[in-house]
Amino acid sequence: MARLKHKEKDPFLHVDKRLRYRDASFLLKRMEGMQRFNFVLGVVAGLAACLVVIVSLYVFAPYFFVTTTRHYAQPTATFQDLQGQPEAPPSERDPPEIGDASFVRWSESLYHKLLLSRRRPDNEERSSASCTAVESDRFDCWPEYNGATQELCQARGCCWNGSPSVNGVPYCFYPDNYVSYTVSDVSYLSSKSGMTATLVRKTASPFPNDVVQLQVDVTFETESRLRFKIFDPKNQRYEVPLNLTKTGTPVANPDYNVTLQSNPFGILVTRKSNGAVLFDSRNMAPLVFADQFIQIGTRLSTPNIYGFGEHRHSLRFGSDWSQLVLWTRDQPPSGGGNLYGSHPFYLNLESDEKAHGVFLLNSNAIEVALQPYAQGEGALTYHALGGVLDFYIFTGPSPVSVIEQYVSLIGKPAMPPFWSLGFHLCKYGYWNSSELRKDVQWNDIDYMNKFKDWTYDSDLRYKGLREIVDDLHSNDQRYVVIIDPGISSTQTPGTYPPFDQGKQMDIFIKNASGEILVGKVWPGSTAFPDFFHPKSDEYWFNQMQSYHSQIPFDGLWIDMNEPSNFVDGSVNGCTKGPLDNPPFTPPSINGGKLISRTVCPSAQQAISSHYNLHNMYGWSETRATSNFPSTGYYGSHWLGDNRSEWPDLYYSIPGILNLNMFGVPMVGADICGFLEDTNRELCIRWMQLGAFYPFMRNHNMGKPQDPAVFDSTAVSYMRAVLEARYSLLAYMYTRFYVSHTTGSPVVRPLFMLFQGTEAIDRQFMWGNELLVSPVLDQGAISVNAYIPPGRWYDVFNRTVQINMESPGKNVSLEAPLGKINVHLRGGSIIPLLPPAVTTNALRKQPFGLVVASDENMTASGQLYWDDGESLDSVEAKKYTLVEFKMVGSSVKSNVIMGNYPAKLNAFEILAITSKPSAATLNGQSTPFQYDPVGQILTVDADVDLTQPFTLTWS
Repeated sequence: MARLKHKEKDPFLHVDKRLRYRDASFLLKRMEGMQRFNFVLGVVAGLAACLVVIVSLYVFAPYFFVTTTRHYAQPTATFQDLQGQPEAPPSERDPPEIGDASFVRWSESLYHKLLLSRRRPDNEERSSASCTAVESDRFDCWPEYNGATQELCQARGCCWNGSPSVNGVPYCFYPDNYVSYTVSDVSYLSSKSGMTATLVRKTASPFPNDVVQLQVDVTFETESRLRFKIFDPKNQRYEVPLNLTKTGTPVANPDYNVTLQSNPFGILVTRKSNGAVLFDSRNMAPLVFADQFIQIGTRLSTPNIYGFGEHRHSLRFGSDWSQLVLWTRDQPPSGGGNLYGSHPFYLNLESDEKAHGVFLLNSNAIEVALQPYAQGEGALTYHALGGVLDFYIFTGPSPVSVIEQYVSLIGKPAMPPFWSLGFHLCKYGYWNSSELRKDVQWNDIDYMNKFKDWTYDSDLRYKGLREIVDDLHSNDQRYVVIIDPGISSTQTPGTYPPFDQGKQMDIFIKNASGEILVGKVWPGSTAFPDFFHPKSDEYWFNQMQSYHSQIPFDGLWIDMNEPSNFVDGSVNGCTKGPLDNPPFTPPSINGGKLISRTVCPSAQQAISSHYNLHNMYGWSETRATSNFPSTGYYGSHWLGDNRSEWPDLYYSIPGILNLNMFGVPMVGADICGFLEDTNRELCIRWMQLGAFYPFMRNHNMGKPQDPAVFDSTAVSYMRAVLEARYSLLAYMYTRFYVSHTTGSPVVRPLFMLFQGTEAIDRQFMWGNELLVSPVLDQGAISVNAYIPPGRWYDVFNRTVQINMESPGKNVSLEAPLGKINVHLRGGSIIPLLPPAVTTNALRKQPFGLVVASDENMTASGQLYWDDGESLDSVEAKKYTLVEFKMVGSSVKSNVIMGNYPAKLNAFEILAITSKPSAATLNGQSTPFQYDPVGQILTVDADVDLTQPFTLTWS
């Protein structure tokens, strides 16, 4: 009721509500009736009441608008003028069908005409002095789909310049002195660990149902994490149902300073040590807080900004008048449109190479507008379609520590099973079980009986599937099966348990009328489980358990959980209301509307509408078994239906780097491409790069492209890089342990470690140790690679070194078709394993240790080892963790945990410039070999890694 009172006090909002949510054709007829003063007797009481409301607004609204529209420009038409104008052409006079997207645009146009009529005739024109001439400092006052006009723009109290010199600069922009909210009072927490402020609206927004009074809560959660939340204190609104991992206690002396500007409201967060801007909404796009449109802006420290997934783009965004949409959608990656995941997090580098991160905890549709600002550092503006503004700021100060702080909040990644690091094969179009090739084998939907979840074609094409899976298991190999969320809803009752049980348990998403929402995917008409329903876990587990008794799968590939729908909304369409047709839809959204290729936003789930929960659907299915922050805590991700094209090879690198920043380290792209047919050169290069994805899978839907179908030379190239990956799996597994326990990214961009590399996204690092420099261009036999300062060793031929002085530089590296350049950083110690056909066979081998010294003859590293399968190895301390350290002419181990067997049989120590005269292991003389050309010292050993060792030479 408090919200309704706000509306009644503000005729601006009252008019807006009537125009947006009532039958516009009725309104138009009543307006024409007012113009002719020819009222028809016998009109039903409800329609007459609406007419009274409109007339009342016309008579009394000007007096109310003295305060609510004081920033609006001089009117060009009064309400009477509007009625006296010539009759509108048919395109404006006859409204489209209600519920159609064009109806929304038509009603908005009608609304804007009334808005013009409501302006007080004695308002002064906006002073040209308050309209900045600096184009980079202009913030868009007209973010909607419809194009602005000068008249409509000035009706919002905004400035107009219809001839900007740069593409993307808004025609309609906010004046410098625009005041939306002011601070009325501030109170401080008794512990001095935060503050609370009340905001009062001074200017009504152009969007319906904006909130008159807001509250801002600022909490110094830890030394390096700040939270501030802007919300409606009088009306409960939807908030993200994510259980964040809150560690630490509020502090009174954090790493940051917070300042609230009172008039207009703004919040400034700076780094205490140097004053660097972490968040600054002052003099940006003003705060707007309407029911379905929330806006806030911030200044950036530099244009080096990263994050905001999931999109197909270069790693660094920059500030170039672009828009990003966060609204999950099943869309083959292309352009910069919204894709499978929603991650409202960004990392911003500062001028001194420090970094900070900003996370907006909001699962509604969001548009992020990027632009240049001031001296080129840039600015961004959020447009959220609901929820609240719940921000977390992480101070780092290093880029890696920013990611660790963010991921520690949303949930650290799960530890993957060791076998999942092996090579995976899959194909859409295995039309019978005899075509299956074996390693870690996957099946796409063609194994199903008429594409129905939790079934397989046991009578025809996949009659022998159980035997195939048993054979895989007998050879220590694995099997992964795909499952979509859409459950066939047209089977005869009693014949398809997944639907029968779901209906009985009442766990399917409902439409706005309370009936099961029916969409269409592969099996035809389908229902979608509501994974927020309290019984959904039980339902989903029952389906998994029942199917596992038939086909003992080792992993589930859950696909199309954006959720994807082959019809817009449902087979019966969607409602005509504001959830399905919001007053603002991001103009650059794929499909042009929220309902495109998904379920109706008005659909009802157990805890809220799909409008609020859409971006969390994949997360909720992953949790029960597309993604949102904390997805990595439950599962992994692949980058979607890419194409067999060279640009897609490149874009896979920013893709995996971004997902690692989002806390989803187990990620990869479909090697050789999914759509279209690959070619020999592209597939060889993609196998080379894919061998260094965290998740390595070859998957497609065209002609076969697994390694065995190519010629013997191509096969030898692919086999060599597969063997290299398998030899590094113990190192990779250790990096996943570090990610699991600290939240740090497994693979990372160079800028996280080396200055001056902000734009590099054609190379990447595994941890701090391995530099990967792939060929990404057709026909290339060399690669122009940046080599950071320090000593670097060729991983495949460790006798080859590059000694690079600061600050590093680009060099041309030979890269014939059979070679990918991977370098081991001096100062690293990594474990190696001898190659094997399967990961299980690999685990039976003893380790070798490669010691790659830096210029000071020092190095360090670690090894994590467990059974490779148990879910609780870390928590139950059923593992071995060993730290290694080289100083001068000795290598020592420090056993942190020694509860799982691990053997070491060889040391390989690089850059030993002269042959030693002796070597000792744990005080005992031990034989060794020395290569004077490669300067490599090799020591055979038989070491129990659960016990400390010391190796010395002299």
